[in-house]
Amino acid sequence: MRTRIMSGAVLIVILFTCLYFGGWVTFGFSLFISLVGMYELIKVKKLEKTGLAVVGYIAAITYYFILLLNDPAYILLLLVASCILMMSVYVFTFPKYKTEDVMWVFFSIVYVAVTLSYIYQVRMLQDGIYIVWLIFVSSWGNDTCAYFTGVFLGKHKMTPKLSPKKTYEGAIGGVVGAAALGAIYATIFSSNITMSINPVAGFAIICAVGALISMVGDLAASAIKRNHDVKDYGKLIPGHGGIMDRFDSAIFTAPVVYWAIEVINKVFGG
Repeated sequence: MRTRIMSGAVLIVILFTCLYFGGWVTFGFSLFISLVGMYELIKVKKLEKTGLAVVGYIAAITYYFILLLNDPAYILLLLVASCILMMSVYVFTFPKYKTEDVMWVFFSIVYVAVTLSYIYQVRMLQDGIYIVWLIFVSSWGNDTCAYFTGVFLGKHKMTPKLSPKKTYEGAIGGVVGAAALGAIYATIFSSNITMSINPVAGFAIICAVGALISMVGDLAASAIKRNHDVKDYGKLIPGHGGIMDRFDSAIFTAPVVYWAIEVINKVFGG
């Protein structure tokens, strides 16, 4: 537990530093955790050092630099090109890889690199220095609130075969707790936040939705580990595991926060 707390504190310091400075610092941080997360996920299938995986890593790096162009058409082009390149590797090295190996590596690009890139994309929004923290308020805040609610009030199992300790009561407590944390956070920084609706209400809604989706992210990562008899994805963060173990819920909350902000400002912005 001591190791877990200490490494968690170090992670918070690193995260704060990378998100505070924004720009290339956040860009580099997001790219780094994306590549490590991809490596960990691809390693589950023992493909992490193969030519197929290298194509995946290059595709992820290319995707990040395409973000700088701010043209969605190039992202679609990249995904198509990546698919073609991976199928080329599959064909010309046959029968080294199986069809599902190609699917797994391609899946890792979208599931890890694309979703985690939204940390950088949220940071680059107007008031992104404040909004980006909603990713972690809704995911990690949900985890903490759900845990304590489940311990004291949990009775009804939510996914008994996948995660026996998770309960519906804990899930509700996590969503309510994340929404409350979002509202408190907005109250503290409301004078620095520009939104088309009241920031307190906006942040509470975003964190509630993010918390709901973060449960899917958490359980999805757990399901993959169970399917492949893996305890932890990695050992990069002592006491926590790897990037995929620590950022599993943030994987889905990052795009949710980005698009929630975009939708709210578009719908209520007049």
